[in-house]
Amino acid sequence: MATFIMLTKLTSDGGKTLAANPSRVDEVNAEIGEFGCQVVAQYALLGPYDFLTVIEAPDNATVARLSVNLGSRGTLTTMTMPAIPRADFIAKLREPVGE
Repeated sequence: MATFIMLTKLTSDGGKTLAANPSRVDEVNAEIGEFGCQVVAQYALLGPYDFLTVIEAPDNATVARLSVNLGSRGTLTTMTMPAIPRADFIAKLREPVGE
C-alpha cells in the first residue's frame, strides 16, 4: 500500500455539518475504507487546513477517486499528495542515475 497525505478544508456547509454532528468525522473515515483505503492517522489543524489525514491506498488512481468523491459532496475540499517513506527516498537517491 502507498501512503498519501490528505489536507482537508471544510466548506461553510461542512463546518455546519461537523458542528451539528461531530461523529461525522468517524463516519467519513469509515467510508474511506469502502474505497479500499485506510486512515492511518488524522489530526485536526489550526490554520488554512482543518484536517491532516494519513491514508494508505493501493495506488494513485484509487486515492484520486476517493478525493474526487469526497470533494463532490460540497462539504470539503482536499489536497492529496503521495508520501514517500524516508528510507525509500534515501535508497532511491543512492541509486546510480539511469536505474
